[in-house]
Amino acid sequence: MTNPKYDGLFKPFTFSNGIQLDNRIILAPMTNYSSNEDGTVSDSEVNYYIRRSKGVSMVITACTYVSANGKGFPGEFAGHTDEMVPSLKRLATSIKEQGAKAVLQIFHGGRMCPPDVVPNGDVVSASAVPVEQDGSPTPRELTDSEIESIIHDFGETTRRAIEAGFDGVEIHGANGYLIQQFFSPHSNRREDRWGGSLEKRLTFPLAVVDEVKKVVDTHAKEPFLVGYRFSPEEPETPGITMKDTLALVDALTNKNLDYLHVSVLDFWSKPRRGVEDTRSRIEIIQERVGDRVPVIGVGSIYTAVDALKAFETGIPLLAIGRELIIDPDWVQKIKEGRENEIITKLNRDDQEKLVIPDPLWQAIIHTPGWFPIED
Repeated sequence: MTNPKYDGLFKPFTFSNGIQLDNRIILAPMTNYSSNEDGTVSDSEVNYYIRRSKGVSMVITACTYVSANGKGFPGEFAGHTDEMVPSLKRLATSIKEQGAKAVLQIFHGGRMCPPDVVPNGDVVSASAVPVEQDGSPTPRELTDSEIESIIHDFGETTRRAIEAGFDGVEIHGANGYLIQQFFSPHSNRREDRWGGSLEKRLTFPLAVVDEVKKVVDTHAKEPFLVGYRFSPEEPETPGITMKDTLALVDALTNKNLDYLHVSVLDFWSKPRRGVEDTRSRIEIIQERVGDRVPVIGVGSIYTAVDALKAFETGIPLLAIGRELIIDPDWVQKIKEGRENEIITKLNRDDQEKLVIPDPLWQAIIHTPGWFPIED
């Protein structure tokens, strides 16, 4: 029996288009570096998702790239050609068979793409401004027609997601990838219709949203979710501030999206600059637009108490990432009143038991501070 204080986490949730979730817990999108060389989904990747799709109400996949030059890392699965539809279908089906809704995250890596994984090493972005990290390539500034082509690619990958049986797509406008690069004054120094003022830096993100929604209207035979993920701030100067992000969420809310998904490492992280406010970024965003569009909160939620505290801010949906890698039975344990049995640190001997693909396991073990690991 569920402890009554956690009942709210298990109330169904219905999006405005009628799609219903069984509870308020979602698997957050996390890169797993584990796809096949040809861009198809691997067996180990499918098994990893199956293991984590049983208790959550919705799974947002790792990102798939919409253009050949948008691949962001080795072992990322592809969505940029029609040949990838069977692979995408296999992933969607495996998630849905466990009872969860399946949402495909779509993206282009832009200047974050390693030169050795994109055709001819041609790394592109809004402007020829490299990431502020040693050894980062200087990207080539995209032409007007190339930008239009990438917008079209987002639409085409959305069509493939519909054909593959996904319940929705999440436009990945976060974590420094191409959509964010157009919105950021750090990476976008253009003086044409795609950059300059804040309004012009919004042009590309909003054009992607419009294209995706147009494709959904044309091709989806039943309700299909369109969400948008964004990072509220950037450390760089110039960079996205909290004030910029409030303008972004206002503009996105006017597009009748099904949800907005904040990308932060800690649910309770506070703004750096751009607003005078001592509350967390997620609470500020929820207050700004939460009455008009559902907001998904995320970030360092490990225990049932963490989830409850976050949920009590009024946020309707919570995405859990690292904790569902550590304990895939997290949701079931809370539902069954066994929340004291939740495991919150990764055991170095548990890779097989946790069904974690080797490339992801290696990344976890060799990235200090990324995961809480038992000593």
